[in-house]
Amino acid sequence: MAERRNGLSYAEAGVDIDAGNALVDRIKPAAAATNRPGVMAGLGGFGALFDVKAAGYSDPVLVAATDGVGTKLRIGIDTGELDGLGIDLVAMCVNDLVCQGAEPLFFLDYFATGKLSVDEAARVVTGIAEGCKRSGCALIGGETAEMPGMYHDGDFDLAGFSVGAMERGTELPRGVAEGDVLLGLASDGVHSNGFSLVRRVAEAAGLGWMDPAPFADGTLGQALLVPTRLYVKPAMAAIRAGGVHGLAHITGGGLTENLPRILPDGLGAEVDLSAWALPPVFRWLAEAGGIAAPEMLKTFNCGIGMVLVVDQDRADAIAGLLTEAGETVVQLGRVVAGQGVEYRDSLA
Repeated sequence: MAERRNGLSYAEAGVDIDAGNALVDRIKPAAAATNRPGVMAGLGGFGALFDVKAAGYSDPVLVAATDGVGTKLRIGIDTGELDGLGIDLVAMCVNDLVCQGAEPLFFLDYFATGKLSVDEAARVVTGIAEGCKRSGCALIGGETAEMPGMYHDGDFDLAGFSVGAMERGTELPRGVAEGDVLLGLASDGVHSNGFSLVRRVAEAAGLGWMDPAPFADGTLGQALLVPTRLYVKPAMAAIRAGGVHGLAHITGGGLTENLPRILPDGLGAEVDLSAWALPPVFRWLAEAGGIAAPEMLKTFNCGIGMVLVVDQDRADAIAGLLTEAGETVVQLGRVVAGQGVEYRDSLA
């Protein structure tokens, strides 16, 4: 009689449940540090519980957002610079929520890979927890998916999901009118949009991620991986102070496409491009890639990561509040009759 073979195991098929459990244990302290009023149950259950009334809301409307980091991941994976990617993931979601007038309450992440590296995943999720902490929202759950054959060795993908709340009747945009002032908040670099074009520019320039950055200290990879700026707390403070009619997160589509999203029919935006200097990273992209100004303004944030539409009588006070909160504030222009974005002057 032939000798009986041992049965196959999940680990032999490429999925290591023990590694997943080790990751959860590793990230529990970072997640716990993000706890805030309203959290009832977090990591470990089949679902996470959150009490919106305990968070201070009497008649809440919930707002949800989801996003990823895009091909910026490719640079992080290739260079091993993983620590800021989690902050990017959170920022791309919570910066969107605040544009609706919502306070981010909690966050969940999805980390998918072919073979789980506990150390690498822990670095990413620790960054997620840091982004949540800076935004005042709780990391209350997530999913780590180990899927052999779906990803090349060392590759992974990220997705984020956030839920926020506002009191009924306070949603934004609201009350945008001709003459409103546009206040721009400076970005911290490319943020997390346009990296497919960034990668093409680097390739055309003959530069690798470990080469010195032509526009900053350190390597090109390090300079491009500066995390997306988190605008939640200053933006929420401005909203609560009164006079904010709308906010636009300047992501894919740039100023050209994101500003019109918050303007009512019949109104457009007039933007003075001489109001701020084009940051060095964008100047390099434009020159090295031969990218025309309209394409730059439709692809990248070009130095402005968030725009607030504010009552003209409150513009100075709100700008002062945002400056005190650590933001670099630029008066970009005004809301005008028309449609779309009309640019004055040129990118400098």
